[in-house]
Amino acid sequence: MQKPFYQDIKLGIIGGGQLGRMLIQSSVDFNIHPYVLDADESSPCRYSAFQFVHGDPTNYEDVIKFGKDLDIITIEIENVNTDALIKLQKMGKEVYPQPEVIKLIQDKRTQKNFYKKHGIPTSEFILTDNKADVEKNIDFLPAVQKLGKAGYDGRGVQKLLSASDLSKAFDAPSLLEKFVDFEKEISVITARNSQGEIAVYPVVELVFHPEYNLVEYLFAPAKISKEIEEKAFAIARKVVEKLEIVGLLAVEMFLTKTGEILVNEVAPRPHNSGHHTIKANYTSQFEQHLRAILGLPLGNTGTLKQAAMVNILGEEGHSGIAIYKGIEEVLKIEGAYPHLYGKKFTKPKRKMGHITIIEDDFEKLIQKVNKVKETIKVVA
Repeated sequence: MQKPFYQDIKLGIIGGGQLGRMLIQSSVDFNIHPYVLDADESSPCRYSAFQFVHGDPTNYEDVIKFGKDLDIITIEIENVNTDALIKLQKMGKEVYPQPEVIKLIQDKRTQKNFYKKHGIPTSEFILTDNKADVEKNIDFLPAVQKLGKAGYDGRGVQKLLSASDLSKAFDAPSLLEKFVDFEKEISVITARNSQGEIAVYPVVELVFHPEYNLVEYLFAPAKISKEIEEKAFAIARKVVEKLEIVGLLAVEMFLTKTGEILVNEVAPRPHNSGHHTIKANYTSQFEQHLRAILGLPLGNTGTLKQAAMVNILGEEGHSGIAIYKGIEEVLKIEGAYPHLYGKKFTKPKRKMGHITIIEDDFEKLIQKVNKVKETIKVVA
């Protein structure tokens, strides 16, 4: 796209959550005018977008109306109307990531078949259409059942370890993944621009909340061997190349106790496992996504400082106007940087912000992570 000094580029962001908000913050440096479409009039992007449009990202007409006068359209959520995005492409609009890629990734069942087709290592799986199908595959347990569509942040995912768990099986199109006895869960943020240039961020190690089934905190870079790191890079690059995606792709993987790496899921957008890059890397994941979709050279993904990222989640038993308790104490911790998401209301498990911690000494980093976890609470 030839725009003088990148002035007056109209960028459409479908989805108005925290990822869109942080993308907007990076877009200021590129003289970009970000337009946002979201169904929630109080979404985090409401007051930071150049123009906020109230509409449903899953509604065909709303998406067409939103995108028809824009230059480039991207997403910060996968739950969007891909038929409308395909139509906008035909109207001459640039849409990244490409609608066909989004559509493939929207369904975890087609994701899995994609990995199998292209020889990308992933856990053994069986596709099921309903609860009866799950019950027929009792011999496949222990397994993890995932809804094909609509699952996110731990929702639509459950463990079925034995026959006694079958009563809670989802009665909808889903998949059964063979339970993986992993050593670590890791993630690699990757980017690809329209020229085919690929950039890969250092591997991060994810630590999941024991009850919520979503990331509680992460360490970056991950404490893994060079051999494992190179293997993870190679797999992530292969996924990106086979998808031919333009934009950012988060590749979440299992590192098994035998040193095998298996792809779990991917996300075609900025991702929770890349938030630390705002402070800890030369180029943040949000700037990188903009570079990729604008067709610009990709930025340096190298690490400036060892870091951790702690998710700030709404406390159990609290729903209502959000109050951040302990934020002043967290600000006293050297190397701790808060990023609050502008969400007026809290509820249990809702992502309300994150804290990035920069620290050279790994033991001190762990201590600071624990201090942050103990200190900051979001209540109503």
